[in-house]
Amino acid sequence: MGHKGTKTQKTTKENIMTTEKKHEFKVKGKELVQKIKDLIHEGNVRRIIIKNDEGKTYIEIPLNIGIIGALVAPILAAVGAIAVLVTDFTIEVIKEEEE
Repeated sequence: MGHKGTKTQKTTKENIMTTEKKHEFKVKGKELVQKIKDLIHEGNVRRIIIKNDEGKTYIEIPLNIGIIGALVAPILAAVGAIAVLVTDFTIEVIKEEEE
């Protein structure tokens, strides 16, 4: 499973400096659902984008700090359906942290 990351900085409306970090993970279809579960449970993920090897986006999942279990189940069901279609995926994860 491969991984690479980048950083960009921005200032919010409240003049708080934040760093937006992008990470990419290469996963196989059978690993996709578990990796998404792990990322959601980390809690500091702002958005997850699932792409195929050619860069085509299958699904973009915006996440809030307050996401609850009832909302996770439909997301994982959709991710599971996508995992059946393709064997290799790139997961782009965007995290935002205050500095």
